[in-house]
Amino acid sequence: MLIAGTAGYRLVGQYSSVEDALGSLPPTSADVLMLDIHLPGMLGSEGVRLLRERHPRMQVLMLTVFAGEDKVFESICNGACGYLLKNTPPARLLEAIREAHEGGSPMSPEIARKVVSLFQKTHQPAKPDERLTPHELRLLKMLAEGHSYQSAGGLLDISINTVRNYIRSIYGKLHVHSKSEAVTKALRSRLIS
Repeated sequence: MLIAGTAGYRLVGQYSSVEDALGSLPPTSADVLMLDIHLPGMLGSEGVRLLRERHPRMQVLMLTVFAGEDKVFESICNGACGYLLKNTPPARLLEAIREAHEGGSPMSPEIARKVVSLFQKTHQPAKPDERLTPHELRLLKMLAEGHSYQSAGGLLDISINTVRNYIRSIYGKLHVHSKSEAVTKALRSRLIS
């Protein structure tokens, strides 16, 4: 009633399960889909991925009484753009639908706190300077100074293949894919000067 009765919003369908939505939702009918976790059949937290695969332009906004950390994280990882609790006031719910449509990620404050807490626990930033060996740091500094792999290998008295092995290791540790990215990240992180 809230959505259908509000100017600027249009209710295009209601479904009792993820399976019903997958089978009945026209390809371009909905901009935002509100999805509960506890539906008969497939859980909404799992169905998000399938709905997003079939309707990639549609934003999926979880609206549920369930605030468990594992389901919040699973829903977001599977493609939900936001997560609201059912006790969200009507005006905020309409605002959240608009935010999702405009590319935002609306969340109830309690959910946002859980997401931040989970992210902090599971994604501690790496400290590259603690992980690069002294030899890798020397090689990286030489590359920053403009040395080729061959000239750096000659100065370090190692083969070109050994240089390449060090480079692969540096790329992996710094999470980069090129010499310029490695040098830039090392300079910004003050690993080398």
